[in-house]
Amino acid sequence: MAEQRAPGERKVDDSKAQATGAPGSALPARPGSTTTPSLSPGTQFDPATGRPRLELTPRAILTGMAVAALIGATYPYVVLKIGYGPNISVVSAFFGYLALSAIGFFTGVRGTRWENNLVQTAGTAAGEAGFMCVVLAAMDMLNAKPELGFSIHLGPWQIFGWLSIAGCLGVLLAVPLRRHFIDDENLTFADGTAAGETMLVLDLDRAQAGLRIKALSWGMLASGALALVRDFTGKLTVHGTVWHDFSEKIPGELYFSKAAAAMKNGAEVSLLGFGGGLLIGLRVSLSMGLGMVLAWFIAPGPLHARGIIANETYRDTLRWVMWPATGMMVAGGLTALVLKWKLIVRTFSSLKGGDIGVGQTDFPLKYVISGSLFLAVALCVFQYLSLGFPVWLTIVSLLLSVVLMLVGIRVLGETNWAPISALANFMQAVFAGLVPHNMPINMVGSGMSGTVAAHGEHLMQDYRAGKMVGANNRNLTIMQLIAVPIGSASVALIYPMLKARYGIGDGGLSSPISVKWAGFAELLNKGLSALPSGAMPALAIALVIGAVATVLEPKYHRFIPSPTGVGLGMLIPSVSILPMVVGGIVQALWARSNPKQEETYNTPLASGLIAGEAIVVLFISILKGFGLLV
Repeated sequence: MAEQRAPGERKVDDSKAQATGAPGSALPARPGSTTTPSLSPGTQFDPATGRPRLELTPRAILTGMAVAALIGATYPYVVLKIGYGPNISVVSAFFGYLALSAIGFFTGVRGTRWENNLVQTAGTAAGEAGFMCVVLAAMDMLNAKPELGFSIHLGPWQIFGWLSIAGCLGVLLAVPLRRHFIDDENLTFADGTAAGETMLVLDLDRAQAGLRIKALSWGMLASGALALVRDFTGKLTVHGTVWHDFSEKIPGELYFSKAAAAMKNGAEVSLLGFGGGLLIGLRVSLSMGLGMVLAWFIAPGPLHARGIIANETYRDTLRWVMWPATGMMVAGGLTALVLKWKLIVRTFSSLKGGDIGVGQTDFPLKYVISGSLFLAVALCVFQYLSLGFPVWLTIVSLLLSVVLMLVGIRVLGETNWAPISALANFMQAVFAGLVPHNMPINMVGSGMSGTVAAHGEHLMQDYRAGKMVGANNRNLTIMQLIAVPIGSASVALIYPMLKARYGIGDGGLSSPISVKWAGFAELLNKGLSALPSGAMPALAIALVIGAVATVLEPKYHRFIPSPTGVGLGMLIPSVSILPMVVGGIVQALWARSNPKQEETYNTPLASGLIAGEAIVVLFISILKGFGLLV
């Protein structure tokens, strides 16, 4: 998912895919048998297991839709809370395996890895729609500043229409690129590779599957139980009658002292952040810890002493430190793109002479073309009538979105870093040049471009996983097109509930990516002179540090902090950062003491810790939204 760590490069080994069927092609039928009494004529079989090859089945579609709804509804809370999008592809694969196994228990027909691949694809697509809630949060942060004159308040139907049309368009635009990036260049796409490996293990090794599912389940149970005890407070009502009054069981945050409470210095009572630390590892978590110390422990005293901030509080400090933090993250992201200029040049050079047409198992090209044209017209009409966005700007932004998608796919494929917000910042600068001093145009245009590019980029992750398990690419695309509207609908329903329950920005879900997005729009609109006292020199220094650190990162990554990690740590309150730092340290110690055990259990355990709390928060938010818990 977007804004993730970039794990070490791995050369993709297609031997597993070859052993289980040629990637992207149909498996041969089992010798001497083409049908069984319970299967339709022409059913093919997996030579590795002897089981029928079931793929685009009704249960796979329905299970995929259910997982898409769950991921789409829970992912916004995760992203807004911890500040980045953890790998949802593997989590979706685990959920798909659990659901298909349960169905298989009652029907007597065990789910296949091809069905699970479709479910995993649905979850990934819905998660990407969920990630784009950062744009909605950025708009609400700007709405909270009346002096800016910014006012965009999207209703559920607007959110659904906007994300659905742009997301499906991104999926279709990426279809013709699959053969080039997946087959010809064989790029890694580490998250897709991890999902493919996970599905192969779950399908072929029942013992390993059981161990990993137990780790996922225990993580979900522990995290969910803690969140339930912490957040399930209020009066539970049935038809207006109070059924039970739940008093607060434990505090949500523990502070180092009464004075530290004003700065939110302490640790939250949550396992979600700890799980996030297990996933991102030691380097990025320590980088976030460094940003935390700089912003929330060192900076407030001198800033207050010099009269730059009125009080040593989280809110006042954030209004200043957000500028160097934004500079650090923007410089890190854009410098990383500049350093990959050879990759970008190779992308466009290879597209000139290479064959990027779809293959025989891809979604038909005639439907890609007609569907893209229809959705492009629909997006022009929707943004003009609903958001007041000029048609010519929609056309320009769509053309640029394709370019950004090509860049993003290349970067994601080789580094596992999805540069969505960095590319969105670039688009913000473009729109500031086309239509100066117009923040609504800036936010709508960059948000739409980011949505189109993001869905195209992450479709490649699913194609990568599908190649490993021998999936039919046409079916993966169909599942994406089904899941994007489901994820968008989930966001449209759940985001307003989360905003009402927890708040956005100061005192609520901090969403550092949104802070950066909104801050960059404000900066482009008002100019550098509008920055708080001393923020301009700090921003300039942060830009230089972020760029230099990114240049040195490939060679000295063990000693150079991650600029993105430092920036995130400066935007998220320390109560949320500290559990992540602890998680990163635990992961490193675990990997050193027992690497095999850590490799087996870390990802499913961390996924469970993240998903458990998110599901409970979703449940509580729904109760609050429907007035059942007051």
